[in-house]
Amino acid sequence: MYLSSLTLKDFRSYEELSLNFKPGITVFIGSNGFGKTNIIEAIGYLTTLSSHRVSTDAPLVRIGTDSAYLKGVIENLGRSTTIELEINPSRANRGRINQNSQRSAREIIGHLRSVLFAPEDLTLVKGDPSERRRFVDNLLVLRNPRYVSIISDYERVLKQRNALLKSASGMRRVDVSALSTLEVWDQQLVAIGSELIMARVQLVRTLTEPVANNYARLAEGHEVSLVYISSIWQSERNLETIDLSVVSEAFRIALDGVRKREFERGITLAGPHRDDILLSLRAHLLKGYASQGEAWSYALALKLASYDLLRSDGVEPILILDDVFAELDTKRRERLSALISMNEQILITAAVPEDLPVELDGRRVVITREGENSSTSEA
Repeated sequence: MYLSSLTLKDFRSYEELSLNFKPGITVFIGSNGFGKTNIIEAIGYLTTLSSHRVSTDAPLVRIGTDSAYLKGVIENLGRSTTIELEINPSRANRGRINQNSQRSAREIIGHLRSVLFAPEDLTLVKGDPSERRRFVDNLLVLRNPRYVSIISDYERVLKQRNALLKSASGMRRVDVSALSTLEVWDQQLVAIGSELIMARVQLVRTLTEPVANNYARLAEGHEVSLVYISSIWQSERNLETIDLSVVSEAFRIALDGVRKREFERGITLAGPHRDDILLSLRAHLLKGYASQGEAWSYALALKLASYDLLRSDGVEPILILDDVFAELDTKRRERLSALISMNEQILITAAVPEDLPVELDGRRVVITREGENSSTSEA
C-alpha cells in the first residue's frame, strides 16, 4: 500500500496544499513551526480519525474557517481508492469513499493504513494509562474496523452510566428507579466492555514477541514484557487461560464491589476505561525506570511491532517518522535505518538534512514559510 496523493484545504496552517507521492522514501525538510508535521498529521488523521497531537478537532481547522478538508488517494495491489473527509468541529464529520457519501465518517477507517511515530509517542512509555489504551485501541481498529463500533458503543454506555451515577450521587438514599436503570446500563457495559477487554488482551499478547524483537534490534536486546492489567480484578491475573464468560462474570462482580463508592463519587470505577498495559524492561517497570534512550527505543519498538502486525494481515502500511532521527544516537539511527529501509513507502520529517541517515535519503520536499502560510517545493 502507498499514498499517491494528498490534498488539504484549511487544515492547520494550509489554506490549500496538493502533494503527489511515489513508493519509497519521501523526506519533508523544514524548520520547526513551518508545517511539515501538519502534513503527516493529516495522513494520520485519515488513518484513525484522530490526531497524535491534540484530542479535539478544533485545532485542526485553519483559523477563521469553519471546516477542513482532507483527501487521499491510496494505491493497493493495483487498485486505487479515494477517501475524503470533512472535519467539522461544531457538527459531525463527513466522509466519502470513491465519491460515495458514507453514513458515518468512521466508514473510511481501514482504507488507509499507516503507522506514525513522533516525539509525542514517548507518552506510551512515560504517560498516563489512557495513552497506552489509545495505542492498543487504534491498532485494534486498524486490524479490524468493526472495533470502531464496539469502542464507540462502550463510550456511549459509559457516558450514560456516569450521568446516572452523577445525578444520584447527591441523594441520601438511591431510589428504586435509579437502581433499576443502572442495572440496564450494567448489562450493556459488561457485554460490550468484556468483548473489548478480551480483544485488548489478545492483541497485547500478540504484540509481545514483535515488540521484544524490535527492541532487541534497536538496543542490542534486553528482556521485554507487556502485561494487560484490568480494573475488574484486584490483582494481576493470568489472562491466557480465561474466556469471555470468565471476563464477563469478573466484570459483574467488580461492579457489585464498587457500587457504593460509585454512587459516592458519581463515576464508573471498573471497566476497560480504567485498564493499563504494564511495560517492563529487564523485569523492571519501564515508567520511572528507563533512561531516555531506552524509553525512545521501547516506544519505537511498540510502533514497529504494530507495523509488523498490520503487515502480517496482508497489507503493508505506510511508515511515518516525525522528527525521530534528531532524538536518536548514531547507533540507534543506523539500526532503525536497517529495519525500515526496504518498506514500500516511508514518509519522514526532519528539521535539517543532517538529521537523516544516508541510507534513508530519498525524494525531498522542502517546507518554507511565506508570511503566515507554509508552502512546499521539491529539492
